Amino acid sequence: MPGVEEFLKGLSEDHIRLSGIVGTGPVLLALLKAVIMVFTIFQLVPGMIWFERRLLSWMQDRIGPNRTGTITFGDAFPIAGLRGKKISTFGLIQLVADGLKSFLKEDIVPSKVDRAIYFLAPCLSLFPAFCLAGTLPWGPSTGVFHYLTPIADVDFGVLYVLAVSSLASYGVVLAGYSSNNKYSLMGGLRASAQLISYELGLGMAVGTIVLASGSLRMTEIVKAQETPLWGFVPAIQNWFIFTPFGIVAAVVFLICMLAETNRAPFDLAEAENELIAGYMTEYGSKKFVLFSMGEYVAMFTFSAVFATLFLGGYNLMPFRWEALSQMIPGGAGFFSAMATVNYWLGPLGWVAKGSAGITFFIWARATLPRLRYDQLMKLGWQTLLPAGLANMVVVGLWIICTGIYGPVGGWASMIAAFVVLGVLALNFTNASKSTLSEQGRRRVKMVDPAPGVKP
Repeated sequence: MPGVEEFLKGLSEDHIRLSGIVGTGPVLLALLKAVIMVFTIFQLVPGMIWFERRLLSWMQDRIGPNRTGTITFGDAFPIAGLRGKKISTFGLIQLVADGLKSFLKEDIVPSKVDRAIYFLAPCLSLFPAFCLAGTLPWGPSTGVFHYLTPIADVDFGVLYVLAVSSLASYGVVLAGYSSNNKYSLMGGLRASAQLISYELGLGMAVGTIVLASGSLRMTEIVKAQETPLWGFVPAIQNWFIFTPFGIVAAVVFLICMLAETNRAPFDLAEAENELIAGYMTEYGSKKFVLFSMGEYVAMFTFSAVFATLFLGGYNLMPFRWEALSQMIPGGAGFFSAMATVNYWLGPLGWVAKGSAGITFFIWARATLPRLRYDQLMKLGWQTLLPAGLANMVVVGLWIICTGIYGPVGGWASMIAAFVVLGVLALNFTNASKSTLSEQGRRRVKMVDPAPGVKP
């Protein structure tokens, strides 16, 4: 309808006008993109730390960063209106105090460490977390945002994310190796084994979305989610979280995301009850802060990857405003205004979805107990990897049947495949429990005590 068409035409005109402005400075433009992304994420890190402390203390109902730093004015304060008043800082003073302490604290380096690798490890832990965001689009690919995001719209965007996420383990492994400490070394080895186990499940989840969208490019994956829901619901966007295969892939991705970032309940690389602080045992002051920052940046970037793959990326709401304006001509003006809002608030929607992912990380830490190492391996190899692989096979079947029989036939084949796989998985689970029960069953024979002997 006219309203939405005029809005899209205006974006095209902006695209042409800006082409002449920035076409002569690709290097400066690339630098501007990188600065915007890095600066934004850096600014979010203190907020994430404060938010985690607030939310954890609220969930655990305890005093601490949730209520620390209250400013109390005495009864003899010169300003009458403030006498006896209490002003809450909501824990912000604690954050400032910890930041100052970490940078002013004495930097102690153990004498027997491998100094070159010891100082390099924290940087390797932080650098890949920023690189992860290099291919993520935080705004639409038209108009002004076309020249600001993503930093690099490469054809192998998903493969880049998987490759760079693997590099983060090098910082952890090298930190454990260079510290010359058996607890640190064990933490580094745990991190590497954990990465191998959960990288496969993560790859299966991402591969499912690549099959469904038909592209490795992040921008194309977002555009694939702007098509009609399930292929025949024109008013709703086809966010992959709304599809059966997308839900399975999202669950697998979420669990692997926790393991990839070494967050609870998968924080076995730094389990304090077993390894003191794991690979970070010999680190303090600013180097410890670098590890902490790398963890929080990785949390946000993985959350942003999840939003890009499953939640429509930068789209604020899952509605197709142009289709709605055609279906309801009387509301064309309103739908045009909402399309404008969706465009300009795209970056805010992207950050909001990333913040929701941070909330999930914090909730998991406050709720779930740490797994044993054998449970960690079993979950990765015996549950997530088979589930991700089966889901990928189902998506392949859906694509083939859709091409032959159309959308209805494709969805019918997918539902049938999920039913068959569900029955097989249930039978396999019951058979495994029965076998374990037989192998682990103990027999205790109860006898009456001998005469004259007290039980």
